[in-house]
Amino acid sequence: MNTRIAHQNAHNRPTSPSPRFADGDESTTTTRIPESQRMLYAYRSVVFNGELRDENGMEIISRLILLSAEDSHSDIHLWINSPGGSVPMMHAIAEVIETLPNDVVTVAFGWAASAGQFVLMMGTPGKRLALPHARILLHQGSSGIGGAAADIELQSGDLRTVRDTVLHRIAEATGKTYERVFEDSLRDRWFTVEQALDYGLIDRIVESPADLRGGIGAP
Repeated sequence: MNTRIAHQNAHNRPTSPSPRFADGDESTTTTRIPESQRMLYAYRSVVFNGELRDENGMEIISRLILLSAEDSHSDIHLWINSPGGSVPMMHAIAEVIETLPNDVVTVAFGWAASAGQFVLMMGTPGKRLALPHARILLHQGSSGIGGAAADIELQSGDLRTVRDTVLHRIAEATGKTYERVFEDSLRDRWFTVEQALDYGLIDRIVESPADLRGGIGAP
């Protein structure tokens, strides 16, 4: 699949280019992405919606990298509405966010659970936001362990390592101790945005377009 950037010149829209994808001969097979996606790209926004899988995770990462390559100084907004999903992909997105030179503003809407909560929390400090009625879930996730006894032992060790890595990162991002986060995540713990703000999972509740600092609809 060949990828190139096509500049949009629509009246009263940002002048950021939008991606266009083509397979084979562009004269006959070029397929443009939907208008809604082009508008999101123009406003430097990426939407993480639904269960996190390899496919949509790589799409999120690709768009973050593309927006950073286009402009390495302006903020990128990552909007999150997710029940969670792939732990490896969750870590991949978080590490890309940390690697990019841009500030990444994470915004929870609907719900940010499990992997969605983790990615929300890994936004640039001071720029982790939530809409007023979003809900946020902190937990240790399901094990998915099964098979022969030897396999279970190996999987258990790996699970503990992954769990400890996640919980340590949550502790660092929230200013809580590892022990506190461990205890709080033993069972599903749901947060309102006010509770998430107090816990340190987010930095601000979006009360007006200005709170988005250059996001969609902001001055």
